[in-house]
Amino acid sequence: MAKEVRRDNKGRILRTGESQRTDGRYLYKCTNALGEPVSLYSWKLVPTDKIPKGKRKDISLREKIEQLQKDLNDGIDPTGKKITVCQLYDKKNSLRKNVKHNTVKGRKQFMNLLKKDPLGSMTIDTVKLSDAKEWAIRMSENGVAYNSIRNYKRSLKASFYLAIQDDYIRKNPFDFKLSDVLDDDTEEKVVLTPEQEASLLSFMQSDKTYRKYYDEVVILLETGLRISEFCGLDLNVAVDMRNRSILVEHQLLKDKEIGYYISTPKTKNGSRQVPMSKKAYEAFKRAIKNREKGVSLVIDGYSRFLFLNQKGLPKVAGNYDGMLRGLVKKYNKTHDEPLPHITPHTFRHTFCTKMANKGMNPNTLQYIMGHANITMTLNYYAHGSYASAKSEMDRLCA
Repeated sequence: MAKEVRRDNKGRILRTGESQRTDGRYLYKCTNALGEPVSLYSWKLVPTDKIPKGKRKDISLREKIEQLQKDLNDGIDPTGKKITVCQLYDKKNSLRKNVKHNTVKGRKQFMNLLKKDPLGSMTIDTVKLSDAKEWAIRMSENGVAYNSIRNYKRSLKASFYLAIQDDYIRKNPFDFKLSDVLDDDTEEKVVLTPEQEASLLSFMQSDKTYRKYYDEVVILLETGLRISEFCGLDLNVAVDMRNRSILVEHQLLKDKEIGYYISTPKTKNGSRQVPMSKKAYEAFKRAIKNREKGVSLVIDGYSRFLFLNQKGLPKVAGNYDGMLRGLVKKYNKTHDEPLPHITPHTFRHTFCTKMANKGMNPNTLQYIMGHANITMTLNYYAHGSYASAKSEMDRLCA
C-alpha cells in the first residue's frame, strides 16, 4: 500500500516530521539526542515564501530544520542555547564562589544594567557580533565609562566562552576589540611632578588646617600604598619600625550596608613587605607619637589602626577624597600654577612614576606596587616626562 503523501495548502509535499496547522503555520516535530521532544514553528515553509501580514519576521521552517540538524550533529544543546544573556551571566557567576564583597556588589550592578538593556533578554543563540557592538555603543551613550564597558565586555566574553564549552553555541560574539567600536576617552592618570610634590608638601606644612595631614600624605607619596591598604595599617601587625618595613596583607574598607570590613589585598601579588624610605620612616615616627587614643573597635581581628578620624574610628578612602578636594582648592587660590584634581590614588601613581624614572628595576617596582603583572607596572603607571627623558639621555650619552 502506497504511503500517503501529505501536502500543504499550496499543494507542496511535506517531508517527514513536517505538518501545517489549520491557521496556516508550519510545524516540525522530532526528538533530540536525549529523547526529548523538539518542536519548530514558522509561517514560511521555504525561504521564498512570504510571511502573512501582521506576523513577526522569521526564517523558514526548512531553514530551522537545517539549523537544528547541524546543532544535533555538532552536539549543540538545543535547550541550553535558548537561555538568556542574563541567565548565562548568572550561571557563570554561580561557578565561582568565595569572591570579595566588592566583586559581588559589582556583579549586582552589572546585572541590573543588563536587565534594563535589550541584550539581557536575548537568547544566547541569537546574539550576533553586531548585537554585541551595538550593546557597547548603547552603554557609552548611557554615560557608562570606557573602562567599565571594557570590564563588562570581559565578563560577557567569559560568559559566552562558558556557553561554547557547554556546547550551547559555536561562536563568541564578544570576541572583538572594544577600541574598534569606541574611542578610549579615559583621562590620563594624574601624576605630580617633583616640583608640584615639593610645593604641595611645603604648603601643607605651613597651613594651619592641612598641616595635620602632612605625615599621611608623605607616607602615601613614599610608599605607593593603595588607600585601602594605607587605612588598614595596624600598629600591632603592619608597621615594623625596628626593621623599617610595612607588612601589607590586608586592606580596610567600609560599605554602607555592612560597615567596616577587612579584605585581602586587591591582587594575589598584593601581599608584600614595603621598605620605608627615610622620609616615610620619619613620618611614621611622628604619626605614631601624635596618634590619639581611639575607640575600642575590633574589625576582623585588627584593632590598633594608625590613622583615626575625629570620632576615633579608622579612616577610610572617603575621608581622604574630601580632604584632598579642600586641600587642592585652597592651594590653587594662592598659587599661580594650579594643581589638577587629586585623589589618594594620585600619590600611588606619583610614587610609581618617580621610582620608574629613577631607574628602579621593573620587577622590584612591580613587587613594591603589588601589581598582578609587569605590564601594569610598565605601561599603566610609569609616565615619562621631558625632564626624565633629558636626564636619561644625558646620562647615556655622556
